[in-house]
Amino acid sequence: MFGEHRDAVVLVILDMIMPEFSGRETFEVLRRLDPSVRILLSSGYSMDGHAKELMDAGCDGFIQKPFTMAELSARIGEILECDGVRAG
Repeated sequence: MFGEHRDAVVLVILDMIMPEFSGRETFEVLRRLDPSVRILLSSGYSMDGHAKELMDAGCDGFIQKPFTMAELSARIGEILECDGVRAG
């Protein structure tokens, strides 16, 4: 889906645990398709080894579940503002 619509995608919210691919596998595919894609990593676990690895590999942000809409909005805003994209 990202491959077909990547010009319209400003940010991907990626969970560490998903049904078909791991967060790491998905991160790697997204970055191969578009090295500049902004990615916010979400996990119910704290910044464990796998999440830290993705952050070290260039993931743009991390948010721990559960989170509120206000917290999610703030993290998205931080990532997009750093990239020069005006949030909102």
